[in-house]
Amino acid sequence: MKKTLNINIGNSIIHIEEDAYEALTIYLNDIKAHFARNADDFEIVTDIENRIAEMFREILTGQQKQAIGINDVQQIITQMGTVKDFESSEDEPEQFVPPHTPGVKRLYRDIDNGMVAGVCAGLGHYLDIEARWIRLIALLSILAGGAGILAYLVTWIIIPRAQTRSEKMYMKGEAVNLQGFIRNFQEELENHHLFKQSGTFISEFLSVTGNFLGGTGKVILKITAGFIIFMCGVMLVSAIMTGAVFFGVFDTATNEIFPLSMVNDSYVPWLLLSGFTLIAVPLLALILFSIRVAFNGRPVHRSVSFGLLIIWLFAIGSTAYMVAKTVSDFKEHTEITQVNPLKAYQTYSLELDNYKTFSHQDSITYQIAGTHKGRVILDDDDRPFQEPDNVNIRIEKSLDGKYAVVQTMGANGKTFGDALSNAQAIKYDFLQQDSVLKFSSKPHMDQRTKWRNQEVTLTVKMPVGTSLIISKKLNQYLSSYRSWDCEQVEEKENEPFVEWIMTENGLKCKYEKPGKDQEEH
Repeated sequence: MKKTLNINIGNSIIHIEEDAYEALTIYLNDIKAHFARNADDFEIVTDIENRIAEMFREILTGQQKQAIGINDVQQIITQMGTVKDFESSEDEPEQFVPPHTPGVKRLYRDIDNGMVAGVCAGLGHYLDIEARWIRLIALLSILAGGAGILAYLVTWIIIPRAQTRSEKMYMKGEAVNLQGFIRNFQEELENHHLFKQSGTFISEFLSVTGNFLGGTGKVILKITAGFIIFMCGVMLVSAIMTGAVFFGVFDTATNEIFPLSMVNDSYVPWLLLSGFTLIAVPLLALILFSIRVAFNGRPVHRSVSFGLLIIWLFAIGSTAYMVAKTVSDFKEHTEITQVNPLKAYQTYSLELDNYKTFSHQDSITYQIAGTHKGRVILDDDDRPFQEPDNVNIRIEKSLDGKYAVVQTMGANGKTFGDALSNAQAIKYDFLQQDSVLKFSSKPHMDQRTKWRNQEVTLTVKMPVGTSLIISKKLNQYLSSYRSWDCEQVEEKENEPFVEWIMTENGLKCKYEKPGKDQEEH
């Protein structure tokens, strides 16, 4: 039985027979002697030892052997080649480069020639296709829907990178022997393209990202930062102008604008200031950050940035406090009911009254007595930022045979007493002129009264058999009744009203649309 030794080659512990070890030592000494002339050649010796160790492991695993024998070493020397095979050619004037010998090809990422992570370059080697065509296909797949990005990341993770010289030679399909090592090493020295890379996928990803941000990505970041500065500047100027409008620079009555009409007068200036701060500070911070990215410098001192943060947090707290105080003013709800008897008619007309009624105080406030005396003023109901109208009209069958309009006014308040006062302060214009019933489009409150969900519900009580001619302008105020539910007589098709009649089952169209009854049943 032959004596065996344990040797360390290529950072691997290998069991080898003594005569095989002697043959291996002679072979490695020849290689070291040949490459000892240049300090740069020490790396190729290490790569050759790593390759031999890899071949030893394959033999031990494949043949289930315990130790490497002399025949195994001779087989490896035959595959790798000897120094004598190419030593004589080095005396020639030009350096000898062994011709390419094809070998087994494996799929690796070519991180030396890759633009991002070497996926396309590695696939190009494996498929014998130029890497630029693989990159073009990848780019088109990204532009077509973004699926290429996911596919690239997946292949980046699952395909290993070619780190060792053997792996790089396998990737290109070169024979992994002495000639291949020499040829590969000389190519790297000529091209100055040798990069040692190590680490996990995450570290490699961060490294690639850092290189990108330091090159092309830096230009893109500067362009993006400039665009952000411009857009945020426009929005900041718009916020300043809007704030100026609300603060009354252009004579705007802010306490008549919803939802500011909900807020107590003492809170309005502070709420506007806090709201402006909540918008302006993030915009200003984004501008300063973009300037820092674009010009690689801090535009303001750190203390200024910290001060802006404190101001912004204070604005958040102030806004939250004022919103909470305003919400508490809606805690209680109460209603007041008033019955208005009507003069009896067989047919009534219901119309929308858009005339505005002014009190004596309103006349003084708006200087109506001097400038609009004797004129009728229409209420402009199309202005933006108005409180909800909160007017609801119901038409029901009268159970006692009397004609009446039941007027219910409701409001919210912090306490029951506040809610009652707010409900009592509602002024609603309802008028009967003979058989014409006119309804205002909104309730009216004193200018000093804040909006507390004031609402008016009008229940029109009509006996059975009463006809109603309802203006189409009342559609948005009516509950459960719409003009388009009814069929119009041809000569009245374009009239601004619809005819209804009160029945035992409630209000019905005077002229039903065909098939409506079947739909209801």
